Amino acid sequence: MKTLGKKIRLLRHQKSWSQEDVAKQLEISIPAFSKIETGITDINLSRLEQISKLFEMSVVQLLTFNDQEGLESYNTEVENLTQKLHDREVELIDLQKKIIELYEELRAYKK
Repeated sequence: MKTLGKKIRLLRHQKSWSQEDVAKQLEISIPAFSKIETGITDINLSRLEQISKLFEMSVVQLLTFNDQEGLESYNTEVENLTQKLHDREVELIDLQKKIIELYEELRAYKK
């Protein structure tokens, strides 16, 4: 079921929907939907039909869906965002160093 959960997550990302958005449309809690995406919860047929309708595809299409290009695009986006996060962390550390230097200069000036 983990593979199906990954497919559902990919489809959700392609629609730019949050887990909350999909959970509301399925009339379930966010944690319940999260468990579907992570494969913790097995999906019964009625829920599978509900999810397939939400993404405008048949149950068979949902089960056999394999968007390699979309998956690669998603992975690339995750890598880019991870790099941006790292860059911001480095920038933050540099700013913290500057604040410490200015504070130390101010302390030295006051003495």
